[in-house]
Amino acid sequence: MVDGHRNTRTKILESTATLLERLGAEAISIRDVCQAAGVTAPTVYHHFGDKQGLLEAVAVEGFERYLSAKRGRKPSAAPLDDMRRSWDIHIGFGLAHPAFYRLMYGTPRAEDKPPAREGRRILLGLLENLAEAGRLRLPLEEAAAMIHTAAVGTTLTLLSSRDEPGATGLAERMREAVFAAVFHLDEPPREKSAMRELARTLLASLSARPAPELTPGERGILLELLRKLST
Repeated sequence: MVDGHRNTRTKILESTATLLERLGAEAISIRDVCQAAGVTAPTVYHHFGDKQGLLEAVAVEGFERYLSAKRGRKPSAAPLDDMRRSWDIHIGFGLAHPAFYRLMYGTPRAEDKPPAREGRRILLGLLENLAEAGRLRLPLEEAAAMIHTAAVGTTLTLLSSRDEPGATGLAERMREAVFAAVFHLDEPPREKSAMRELARTLLASLSARPAPELTPGERGILLELLRKLST
């Protein structure tokens, strides 16, 4: 019975995703979904409540499929390469699954669901590795926001204009432009402006991981000092 429940639910989700590619979220109806999945309307309502619940479930399913390519990946000795692979996986998933992707990043509350939060934790883990390697130019949260926003914006742009001139290579160009602003792409300088570079590295590291030996007040003072030294 459990397997039958899961199979019916999965069939409805997959049929909805296929219809979305053809009709779009606004045009799709529960009747369309029922015909495509071979189920009745009460079955759809039983599993998802209403159309909005169905679309939110499709978005969550999209995050699950996206994370399947990232879960279990162990960090390598080259954290910057790990981050490049993560960016490429993100863009690649969006281009391969546009219906899922548009719902993932266009459905209200979809990014608050557990799978989306897990994706954020994976991104933060990659950034923590880069901070520890002295490669992070910005505080952790700021770096995460920049990379996430750039990746989503780039993917949505490509989905709407992938055949236009200039689209070829856009993802790679955007990746390197954003990474240049967020990371030290080469080894951090050791002589020129040594104090400023060291302050930036310490600021990124302290932002990535709390220092339990410091009181909140002490940590605030240290962060403010490092910000001044890093400019």
